Amino acid sequence: MKTKNRKTVALVFLGALIAAAAILVIGIVKTRLYNAAKHTAAFSGAGLFSAEAARTEGVTVTASARNSTWSKAFDFNNEGITEHNYQAYTIDFTVTNNTKDEVESFSFRLTFDQDAYLASAWNGSLEIHQLSGGEVVDTVPDLREFVPENHSLATFSVDGETLVAMKPGDYLLYTPSTSMNAMEMPFEPLEATTPGFIMYMAIGEPIDGMEVELDYSFHRRLTREPLFWVALILLAVWLVAIVNFAITSAQIRKYNIRHERDNEIINESIETFTGFIDAKDPYTNGHSKRVAIYTKRIAKEFGYEGEALDRIYYVALLHDCGKIGVPDSILGKPGRLTDEEFQVIKSHTVRGGEILSHFKSLNNVGEGALYHHERYDGNGYPEGKAGEEIPFIARMICVADSFDAMNTNRVYRDKRTKEHILGEIESNKGRQFDPQIADVMLGLIRDGQIKVGE
Repeated sequence: MKTKNRKTVALVFLGALIAAAAILVIGIVKTRLYNAAKHTAAFSGAGLFSAEAARTEGVTVTASARNSTWSKAFDFNNEGITEHNYQAYTIDFTVTNNTKDEVESFSFRLTFDQDAYLASAWNGSLEIHQLSGGEVVDTVPDLREFVPENHSLATFSVDGETLVAMKPGDYLLYTPSTSMNAMEMPFEPLEATTPGFIMYMAIGEPIDGMEVELDYSFHRRLTREPLFWVALILLAVWLVAIVNFAITSAQIRKYNIRHERDNEIINESIETFTGFIDAKDPYTNGHSKRVAIYTKRIAKEFGYEGEALDRIYYVALLHDCGKIGVPDSILGKPGRLTDEEFQVIKSHTVRGGEILSHFKSLNNVGEGALYHHERYDGNGYPEGKAGEEIPFIARMICVADSFDAMNTNRVYRDKRTKEHILGEIESNKGRQFDPQIADVMLGLIRDGQIKVGE
């Protein structure tokens, strides 16, 4: 894998990891903000004392009163009243968690609308506020163990029982405790806890006028936050992807190593073969390899890369393989060739195509050998193809082959100057050479990427 591709893949993996981590952090922050939020709700009248009170969301309070057989005569002014005028009620305040989150904490304020006398309470402590004659505030951890002398609250005693007196407007704050028989906090989703009170209220008076204001907060587990699962799934996909990528990369590395080794064997074999061809004429020794190098550089300018570029190099390396069958006397002849001799020279293209027709490991490998002497204007050989009828690889080899011929000493002449070579390529655009390929070659020579005289 190329360095650029590796960097791109690394950035993609890093970006995906950062995205998953960001989603997880957002989920954590969102959960903490939710848990830190304080919620309130108010209940009174029929809504408080109805068993069918709304339980569809949040946390609700419902009250249920049970009449007892206890009743007493409350003689406030020592008038000798004996008829029972107050009755004891056991009132349960059921706090229900209607959500799928834990209730972390809650408390409620119970405000009285008439005289009431507290006898007992359980499952929590009471902060009692008496407003008559100046506010008095006192906390009773457990009303069942109330000792009047230890508190500053207004009380009323009847039949030896001391009761905490609550007037209209007085209120108490109930906070759940974790003492024996109390609901542990936090309490679970869809569960309830029921603090209760025993209080005396006037016989015949309605008792549903009291109000409850509930304060509560939630403890949402992180696993209840959808973003947590989104992040977890992304991380799982990321892990699977990176493991697959590591396995695939290892396989690609093994393939590349084997491919490079195979290429070395192919390259050495082909270069050895072409070395035999070039050795037939000391003046063209190394010609095949140079043409292959020039053709590869041209092809790279046209965007070829990787295995496609390697294939072009090998096809160009074999372009003159047909010369193996040309007699040395003709190849090395210093003077002008006869027509018959020239026909023998020209036959190396066809012979090369035939030789390479059995070379199946490189697609269309014979195109370079067969068509590199075709001309763009159609006056070449062996088939007189013109323009784009000539395979593109053969058109590239044609330019590279001609350049190398001009850039090396031959038995019949010395190599040409840079100006002469540039002029020849320029003047033969559209005649011998594909104009686009010729322009690329001219650019490579002028930029010094292909040097004249080497």
